[in-house]
Amino acid sequence: LTMPVQRSEEEWRAILSPAQFEVLREKGTENPGTGKFNKHKEEGKCVYTCAACDAPLYKSTTKFDSGCGWPAFFGKL
Repeated sequence: LTMPVQRSEEEWRAILSPAQFEVLREKGTENPGTGKFNKHKEEGKCVYTCAACDAPLYKSTTKFDSGCGWPAFFGKL
């Protein structure tokens, strides 16, 4: 289990892109079908990580097309 990363909102704004900040800190979302990983299919064994803290989240082998417009995974790490 990873400990939460403690940073001020100013520190997060300096680290994250505006889009990442909106999604990760302000509960925003990308428009369906527009994310860079939506149609991305990684061959082999890769791991998707958190854009803010690099915590491992999902194996690429668990990704599937749910038809909702966002990447979906059937398992977590």
